[in-house]
Amino acid sequence: MKKLLLLICIVTGATPFVKGQTIERCLSHRAIEYQESLTPGYAAQVNAVFEHAKAYSAANAFEKNNELYTIPVVVHVVYHTPEQNLPDSVIIDQIRILSEDFGRMNPDTVNMRSDFDPVAGNPRIKFKLAQIDENGLPTNGITRTETPNTSFGSIAAALGDFSDLENVKSTANGGHDAWDPSRYLNIWVCNMSIEFAGNEITALLGYATPPDGLPHWPAGTTTGLTDGVVLQFQTVGSNNPNTLDMGNGPMQMMGRTACHEVGHYLGLRHIWGDGDCTAQDGVDDTPNATAQSDFDCDASKNTCVDNILGLDLPDMIENYMDYSAEDCQNSFTQGQVDIMHGVLDNERYDLVHGNPASVSVLEEISFTIFPNPANDVITFQHNGELVNVYLSTMYGTELKRDIQLLSASSIAIEDLPAGVYFINFETTQGVKGSKRFVKQ
Repeated sequence: MKKLLLLICIVTGATPFVKGQTIERCLSHRAIEYQESLTPGYAAQVNAVFEHAKAYSAANAFEKNNELYTIPVVVHVVYHTPEQNLPDSVIIDQIRILSEDFGRMNPDTVNMRSDFDPVAGNPRIKFKLAQIDENGLPTNGITRTETPNTSFGSIAAALGDFSDLENVKSTANGGHDAWDPSRYLNIWVCNMSIEFAGNEITALLGYATPPDGLPHWPAGTTTGLTDGVVLQFQTVGSNNPNTLDMGNGPMQMMGRTACHEVGHYLGLRHIWGDGDCTAQDGVDDTPNATAQSDFDCDASKNTCVDNILGLDLPDMIENYMDYSAEDCQNSFTQGQVDIMHGVLDNERYDLVHGNPASVSVLEEISFTIFPNPANDVITFQHNGELVNVYLSTMYGTELKRDIQLLSASSIAIEDLPAGVYFINFETTQGVKGSKRFVKQ
């Protein structure tokens, strides 16, 4: 068993901010202590839920491994500068990445070392932007809030007080209130950088709440940590126009910070156990390690001796719950899958079973593009009632809007440079969608 559940991930080294204090790489224990001080019994309940999910998954793994779960998502973009107001295309790309990675459809699974073939698992979890809001009205699943707050991060958060960070989840405090957490996965995107000595330091990439099983938690009534995921704005998507530099040059971001944090939201813990070789993450098929990967892809590490199916496996840098570089993360283990399924069938049952927020208008609309890739002309076909169609770059810049709304229409693209583009459309019900294509 891991001693503590990771809620928050600090990704800088031990940089001194104030005399006698350092910024810790992981603040899981401080986050739990903070919530424990507000809701006594929280820490014990988190561990109890984890054990319950593990026991449930062990008893039901065979039946559940072929079930597809669909999670409706609302993304709250809270921005102070135009750069932080990410375009829809970046949000849509992030949802695609979540669905691919949690459905084991990401093409880089081929990069997983054969050592881990016996333990690889497919969560079969799909994510989609909500198309019906809390009031039953059409939505694109994205809210946008301009905030006077330059950042929601602070030194106080690094020292265990999460009140500044949690402000992003409150309209009254410059953020945006959660939609019903029992029906939606709420993801907040904002700036959490810390200003110190006149410098803006990006140290925090994200944090998430695990299911704690308290009856009042799903309705979001606690005054502590509101249920959901918070992401630093530069980490979202693989087409984000903002670069992330944490002191060693631009980092390659592939949208996997969200995968890591959603893993916590679904009950998973850090793969290295937040300790030495005796620490465990509660999952039998993840190899032990003395510490997390240092944002690298060092496949030579085997820092602990373990016995998984009779093998001493190396450190699993391929795992989304490690701190390895995003371009070498590509897999969950079957044990991790079983725990996530246990959570979705129990503590987060209402999220994926009979949830009215899962109703999809777009599922009734067929919208296709061909050829793809294309050179000179693309054609789109649809069976819906559209009021708007326009072409944009992968960064959301609008290029062409005067497009016929026939059931089959062609668009000349010979004047476009080679690259990735989107056709964006809106139905008469106000539902918005997007399809990606490649100009050769």
